[in-house]
Amino acid sequence: MSEYVIMTDNMGDLPASFYEEHQIPVMYLSYTMDGETYGEGNMQSDEEFYRKMREGSLPTTSQINPQSAKEQFLKVLNTGKDVLCISFSSGLSGTYNSCALAAEELREEGWHIEVIDSLCASLGQGLLLYKAVEQKEKGASFAEVRDWVMANRLNICHVVLADDLYHLMRGGRVSRSTAVVGTMLSIKPLIQMNDEGKLIPTGKAHGRKKGMKALIDMMDRQMGSRREENDIFMICHADCRQDADALAQMVKDKFGIQKCLINYIGPVIGSHTGPDTMALFFLGDARMK
Repeated sequence: MSEYVIMTDNMGDLPASFYEEHQIPVMYLSYTMDGETYGEGNMQSDEEFYRKMREGSLPTTSQINPQSAKEQFLKVLNTGKDVLCISFSSGLSGTYNSCALAAEELREEGWHIEVIDSLCASLGQGLLLYKAVEQKEKGASFAEVRDWVMANRLNICHVVLADDLYHLMRGGRVSRSTAVVGTMLSIKPLIQMNDEGKLIPTGKAHGRKKGMKALIDMMDRQMGSRREENDIFMICHADCRQDADALAQMVKDKFGIQKCLINYIGPVIGSHTGPDTMALFFLGDARMK
């Protein structure tokens, strides 16, 4: 059985220590803020990023291009190992398409490489990767891990609480008038990931506490027959760690799942969600339930 490496991009929002510990090469999407471009080797802290956003900075983001992806893949392939890459959702970025084009060229040159569209984002992609790495480290083959990821990627549920509608308005999700009225009434948008890997507003809560309760209710509905498989859940936050800790405790109290990973929403995704967004990720029967 050939040796292989699981690769990914930095949209999975797992801690850097996870990638280092499990020897997972990471490709970087970049963003530009206040005239400076940040990417691999030039990153500002998450705290600094969100501080600038709160002060009014509006970042823009860039996807990985095929040539860059090919160069990153070759660094691993040239070591004699095959590559299985788990990529950021094609519903939110052209990164998967760039990676798939690069992989197609490399296969034509005789290399063994496959790229999977995770149809996930942030720690949803992170949870899928975490489970794939678990499989690999238990001895699963390239094909077994690939097949598991393909079979389970739509069972990674994403339930999201945004703090206001402004950044959704910037992305064309809601109208300006809706955003203004919603902000005045303290309406907190509830968002979910659909099976096309797109983030869709699916409801609203009046106030943050009710919004957090709504996330728990969605988790309760969506876990279904996969409830017992949830040995870990993940929460990402846009510079609101205290609320993330409170949400984690709510999950532990209601469902008894004690293992939790909490991390920042990285700047590329945070550019579109805005500060104070939170999201909860877990295994379920189906999304959007």
